[in-house]
Amino acid sequence: MNRIDEIRRLSVTLEEEKQFEKLSPFELKNKLIDLAEESSRKAARTMLNAGRGNPNWIATTPRSAFFALGSFALQESKSVWDRPDLGGMPKRDGITKRFEQYATANPSPAVDFLQRAVKYATEKLALDADAFLYELVDGIIGDQYPGPDRMLVHAEKIVHEYLLQEMSGGTRPAGKFDLFAVEGGTAAMCYIFNSLVANQFVKRGDKVALATPTFSPYIEIPQLDQFGLRVVEVQASEVADENGRHTWQYPDAEIDKLVDPDIKVVFFVNPSNPPSTAIRQETMDRLGDLVRSKRRDLLIVTDDVYATFVPGFRSLMAELPQNTIGVYSFSKYFGCTGWRLGVVAIHEDNVFDRRIGQLAAQDQAALNERYSSLALHPEKLKFIDRMVADSRCVALNHTAGLSTPQQVQMALFSLFALIDEAGAYKNLTQQIVRNRMQELWRGMGVDLPVDPLRADYYTTLDLMVWARRTHSPEFVQFLEKHYHPFDVLFALAERYSTVLLNGSGFEGPEWSVRVSLANLPDAAYAEIGSQLSAIVHGAFEAWQAQGKK
Repeated sequence: MNRIDEIRRLSVTLEEEKQFEKLSPFELKNKLIDLAEESSRKAARTMLNAGRGNPNWIATTPRSAFFALGSFALQESKSVWDRPDLGGMPKRDGITKRFEQYATANPSPAVDFLQRAVKYATEKLALDADAFLYELVDGIIGDQYPGPDRMLVHAEKIVHEYLLQEMSGGTRPAGKFDLFAVEGGTAAMCYIFNSLVANQFVKRGDKVALATPTFSPYIEIPQLDQFGLRVVEVQASEVADENGRHTWQYPDAEIDKLVDPDIKVVFFVNPSNPPSTAIRQETMDRLGDLVRSKRRDLLIVTDDVYATFVPGFRSLMAELPQNTIGVYSFSKYFGCTGWRLGVVAIHEDNVFDRRIGQLAAQDQAALNERYSSLALHPEKLKFIDRMVADSRCVALNHTAGLSTPQQVQMALFSLFALIDEAGAYKNLTQQIVRNRMQELWRGMGVDLPVDPLRADYYTTLDLMVWARRTHSPEFVQFLEKHYHPFDVLFALAERYSTVLLNGSGFEGPEWSVRVSLANLPDAAYAEIGSQLSAIVHGAFEAWQAQGKK
């Protein structure tokens, strides 16, 4: 291979790049960061790490409310037992009146929000004020195990209302969902995979479907020895024009793969990661018709962490509630990845519970034995409650559950979004990522296509589509012959101290890169776009230098 031109003057060899193909993109990122940091030190410039998904904004109002609530909760504790360094367990009776007195004596925007939150919970959700306030106060003190262990009673009702607001696209499904508060979306993934296997829904060698490109752990987990699953990809392979521009939507033929009765579960990330595009309604309609007519037994898992960045978003939770496990994390929208806040949602009328009753007698007997310490009639135990038990090896079910201070912050985040009827915070966060997307494309020197289904939290750039569009198919052939797809990543790190991730690690196109639009200042994205343009242009000049016209 002729590797003589500017782009290939890198510290890594072709053989090393081929070895890096085996790594998760999040592990390859560490190598790129090391190179970018070294380059940054040598050139005295700022490293731009657009490989991180952590946003650089936070929701301040619900956080300030959390700390104000903590102050009131400590006052309540001291009122029960006021000793040096020691207080008592807060009391419920009369807590609403005492909070009103506290609010009058300690006016602040945070306390004002707490008052509005209590008013919303009691008037809109019909919660008892004393019971609700006591749950918040006792929860933020954290002096007792979570009870119920699956989720605190009032926190569940509040988060349930928030999920319906954000996931239903304006048309709410009938009935309600049971929620399990978990340590972020990553814990939800682990619990779901483990419980699907523990309850015999999937067995070693079974087929599962992944809607790709997708978050790389969904690709890697089924391959683990403890699961041993076969993966069928449902690819978002639709293109919009002759240059191959991706819409990141699923052609009908891809959705129709799910007709196969051997496919037990399908996993969606919606909006997708890294293309960051929501599933269009026509595709959900087709999937809905397929499930209702041919695959009533199909199990669906949808990870909707980026839902709030698409106006009018509608989840598969709302479209196919009986067949779907919903996963939501608060981390991206509220800027709280360190809090580890997430929920698993399963509709009260669901195929999972029905499937348990349809298992073979031998499998049912084994499951009854597994959960026999939890109930006199374990066969009646809901799947979501089995998931709670499985999360603590069943035997520790009595101490299961997300910590109560975390659940309180989750409830306050939800109330913040529910009270914000004008959508001021949502509009602001959506505008932040949209501005950055526009800056990135401006830096590349190309026009940004309009797509109302884009979340713009990430973007996946297929460099071959770009090269074909701006130059020629012959130039694309030159790139494929003379370069490795990772050359661009290493060139960015070594020459510009910039870190992106490889799209191929998410089962995206081989020559694609993932850019996070969440974690850098706006101006950085125009800079990244111009860096990408310079690298591609360098390869174009090399092509011309070899006599290609």
